[in-house]
Amino acid sequence: MLPRERVKTTLAHREPDLVPWGEHSIDYNIYEMVLGRESFVQGKIRETRALWEGRRDEVVASYKRDLIDLADALGFDIITVGQSPSALHRPTPMEQVDEETYRDGVGNLYRVSAATHQLMPYKINVEGYQPPTIEGLQEQIDRLRAEGIPKPDDSCWETLRHVVSQRKATHWINSCVDGMGFPSFGPTDEERYMNIALYPELLPKLAELSALHCLAALPWYAEEGVDSVMPCADLGSSTGLFANPKILEQHVKPWWTEYVRQAHKLGLKVIKHCCGCIWEALPHICDAGFDGYEGIQASGGMDMRLLKERYGDRLTLWGGIWHEHLLLGTPEDIEADAQYAIRWGAPGGGFIYGSSHSLAVGCKPENLERMRQCRERYGVYPIRVS
Repeated sequence: MLPRERVKTTLAHREPDLVPWGEHSIDYNIYEMVLGRESFVQGKIRETRALWEGRRDEVVASYKRDLIDLADALGFDIITVGQSPSALHRPTPMEQVDEETYRDGVGNLYRVSAATHQLMPYKINVEGYQPPTIEGLQEQIDRLRAEGIPKPDDSCWETLRHVVSQRKATHWINSCVDGMGFPSFGPTDEERYMNIALYPELLPKLAELSALHCLAALPWYAEEGVDSVMPCADLGSSTGLFANPKILEQHVKPWWTEYVRQAHKLGLKVIKHCCGCIWEALPHICDAGFDGYEGIQASGGMDMRLLKERYGDRLTLWGGIWHEHLLLGTPEDIEADAQYAIRWGAPGGGFIYGSSHSLAVGCKPENLERMRQCRERYGVYPIRVS
């Protein structure tokens, strides 16, 4: 089977010839490890600095080249590709405070993470922050409904169009997009979660505004030849949901359902990316009609065997190899993960092989190689892992 046929078959809950493999997120070190050259793909602070320096075309050229070459080198069936930075708008460089700290134009401080190499919020300037009002949110909603949202300029689609032109005939093309999570607001994560409880009267309008933005983007991806979209809004931590699941059921599930309906009408599959322990959200994800669930965090209690038993007839399950083991474990840990996930997730189709989160900074080369070998060793149908 060609890779795209393999994915299409498993999404239909039938058995392909081989378990398909794909990743929603791959950091630059993986490209450099496998391809043996410098890469800007998810290059973290290196990519950010390059864009500040006006080297946007160099960054995009790396994405166009390296996404395809890595897929070929590792044997991916799915290529995940998103928008490119616009050629019309150069980002404003932040002020460098010290070796690892930067300040933006409104006084927010950012630091380069030692673990991920990403420029991350460190201290947010909350002075002058004004919370939304029902009236203000309604004005935004009315404006969106009346005027819509213009599609980003052509340069934003440069990488995606290249990958579609080069690999659409053989591979499944997936795009990570904005998703709808718990509706809230606030300058910091802590305030956002607190405000879910403190401002219940705003939740319907917040959910509607988020949904309208997400719905507006769907036709863009269909026009560009994407096969599936992956809404990326996390719903929980490793111990449970961020908020009461009744909020999802009341305010978010109706919009999820409409989103999936419109995506299917456009010929797109919809695969929910979500980290954390989300057992209480899964009935709503299934009822909304999502085609798959990716980001299955085994370390958060999301067990592949139980997922297949409870939801395997309604969702394609995408994951299996512990993110933590790729970074901190051994090849033997990877082999055990692969055997367990393929044994319980793959029979009958409806299973895509991948990490429980991403191929990230810190991933050991021997663990990635064992991951590749295990797919080829255990993922052949009919599944015979005991």
